[in-house]
Amino acid sequence: MKILLAEDEEQLSRVLKVALTKNGHEVEIADNGQLAVELSQKSAYDVIILDIMMPIKTGLEALKEIRATGNKTHVIMLTAMAEVDDRVNGLDAGADDYLTKPFSLKELLARLRSMERRVDDRFTASVLEYGNMKLDVHEQELVSHNSIRLAGKEAKLLEFLMLNPEKELSSQQIEQHVWEEDNAADAQTVWIYISYLRQKLAAISAKVEISGQKGGSFTLKKVG
Repeated sequence: MKILLAEDEEQLSRVLKVALTKNGHEVEIADNGQLAVELSQKSAYDVIILDIMMPIKTGLEALKEIRATGNKTHVIMLTAMAEVDDRVNGLDAGADDYLTKPFSLKELLARLRSMERRVDDRFTASVLEYGNMKLDVHEQELVSHNSIRLAGKEAKLLEFLMLNPEKELSSQQIEQHVWEEDNAADAQTVWIYISYLRQKLAAISAKVEISGQKGGSFTLKKVG
C-alpha cells in the first residue's frame, strides 16, 4: 500500500518508515499538517497516518481540510492523549481509526494487514461525477453528451481515476488497485486499457482527458 505518514517526531517517523517499508509498503513523509494536506492533494494514498499534535496545522485541522476536498482515504490518527474527547474529535473530523501513543508497531502492522483484506470500495458512491461526465459504477455506464457501456476492467480503471482526479497515478498503483491479485497485469496491460478509455471518452465528447505515456503515470484532467 502507499502510505502518507504525517508525524513531526523525527525519530518515530524514521522508525515507522523503515518498519513499514520492510513490510512492503511505499511510504511518504510529512513533518507538519500543512504538508500532509498538500501531499494528499497531489498523490493517491491507500492510508494516511496523521499525528494530532503537529506544527503549522494540527492533525485535526489537516484532516478536516483533506475531507473537505472529498478525499475518502482511510485515516488513522496518532495521539499522545488518551482522553475520550480527543478520540471523539478525531472521529468526528473524519478519522477511521486511532492509535494512542505509545503504541505497538505490531498492532499498527496488524491493522494495515486487516485493511488490505477489506473490500476497498466501501466508500464508493454508485454514481461518480467529474467534468461533464458521469459513471454509473454498478451499471458500468459512462454518460456525457451520449452514453457508452464499459467493460469490467475499463469501469474499474475509470472509477479509480475518478476517485483520484488530477493526481498522478503510476502504472504500478493502477495495477494494484484495478487488477489486484491478477499477476497477468503489467504496464502494457494498463496502457492498453488507458487507450480503450481514451477512445470512449472521445466517443461521448467528454471534456475530460487522461494524460500520460506508456509505462509512466496517468492523470485524469478536465479540458476545454
